[in-house]
Amino acid sequence: MAEQKEKLRIDKYLWAIRLFKTRSQAGDACDKGKVKWMGNSVKASRFVAIGDEYEVKNETRKWVIKVTGLLYSRVQYAEAVKFYLDETPAEELDRIKFEAATFQTGKRMSKIGRPTKKERRDLGDFMGES
Repeated sequence: MAEQKEKLRIDKYLWAIRLFKTRSQAGDACDKGKVKWMGNSVKASRFVAIGDEYEVKNETRKWVIKVTGLLYSRVQYAEAVKFYLDETPAEELDRIKFEAATFQTGKRMSKIGRPTKKERRDLGDFMGES
């Protein structure tokens, strides 16, 4: 880890704590107004300070995080969670759980509807058809 005197950009911090897969995705989120500090959108070049609270929206959910430490490089998830507190409201977490329960993968449910091509071949082999 680097010395505390170095400054850390918000896009690099969000990437390092694993809220975004790439640093460019974190920068794009800042540019599109999906990262807010005290209700105002921030630029990707804004410096992070310990104690700051940010609202971050990514593809899957909305986060409310509080910075507890500065992380200068990407580390494994178990280490990264030590550098922020997740203060996301309970109703947002409930909404995520509800969406996960109702999410459809687009695949046919087992034993319902027409057989797939592979299942049809297996049936044909079983019945002795060519």
